[in-house]
Amino acid sequence: MTQGGPRDRTRPKVVVAGLGDTGLLTAIHLAKRADVVGISSKPGLVSGQELGVRLTRPSDWARDYWISFDRYRKLDGVRTVHGSILGADLDGRTVTVAGPDGGETTESYDALVIATGVTNGFWRKPELQSEAEVEGALTSAHDRLASSSTVVVLGGGAAAVSSALNVARTWPDKKVHLYFPGERALPQHHHRVWTTLAGRLDDLGVEVHPGHRAVIPDGFACDEITAGPVAWSTGQDPVDADAVLWTIGRVRPNTGWLPADVLDEHGFVAVDEHLRVTGRNDVFAIGDVAATDPLRNSARSRADGLLADNVIAALRGGALKTFQPAKRRWGSVVGVQPNGLEVFAPTGKGYRFPAWTINTVLQPWIVRRGIYGGVRKG
Repeated sequence: MTQGGPRDRTRPKVVVAGLGDTGLLTAIHLAKRADVVGISSKPGLVSGQELGVRLTRPSDWARDYWISFDRYRKLDGVRTVHGSILGADLDGRTVTVAGPDGGETTESYDALVIATGVTNGFWRKPELQSEAEVEGALTSAHDRLASSSTVVVLGGGAAAVSSALNVARTWPDKKVHLYFPGERALPQHHHRVWTTLAGRLDDLGVEVHPGHRAVIPDGFACDEITAGPVAWSTGQDPVDADAVLWTIGRVRPNTGWLPADVLDEHGFVAVDEHLRVTGRNDVFAIGDVAATDPLRNSARSRADGLLADNVIAALRGGALKTFQPAKRRWGSVVGVQPNGLEVFAPTGKGYRFPAWTINTVLQPWIVRRGIYGGVRKG
């Protein structure tokens, strides 16, 4: 599927590989000054955010985090290509794409932005999906949890904490357990964030188990919801569960289509302080796929505007801006709750949007109008 008009040859052509949360915003910024082609394996934005809400309230999640590209007003001048990227010739400035029918096409570029993200569990996968397949994945995960009496959540990151809290709040009759290897969860957030949310988990009856590291079965990619038992490398007795969420942060960069010389030792894209790929003046990277800092924080630090400026500056021979990553993770952890949305600052202090503001101010005005520049009704 391709969307958008013909190329304006008076402007540079920029290919944005990956239209997830950050790639989409980067394409919007670039569309003002370049002829943009966005390539996505999904039929629209299928966000990796707010896993707990996605699992427990999929209709609410889809309203705000699964949006077809034709609804974004600022993408009207962007040509979107639905397909999987097979490879890149960085010297020849082309990428090869396989469409839903298996046919291959080649896209040339003046500049390339790599925003293909990472594979992380069952909710962030790079494979080509249709609308029906996205809907099926949302529904099947929700139904699996709804029919389970005991749910074990493995991991100490935001996805794990959000899943445990939202499952317990949505289905208070379930037994919910959260296991993680450290002394506390959310180790990349300020300690106040975990202190706050640990109290909320306790209020909801979630049993929290620090010091547990799960044994990953041989050959298991941690990319599906399983049943117990779960064994531990830390010496505890195995535990059983009807549903096990493997939210353990086993992140793998979606970079198999790129040449090895632009990747670091872990497979992430090596970039400089301008988000430019090392050794390449015309290739940039952003988001979880870019090795910017230990937290790979360019997405959470909203570097999409800076990156767009740097792409245009590089093409025109101008000065590039420097990316300054945040030192800690910050933002929403558990998503919208009955009393509103709490956003945590890097200092650990929480700021709450009251429930009445979510669908009257936050989503329509701050997010859809302010951040995305207008989103048509679905």
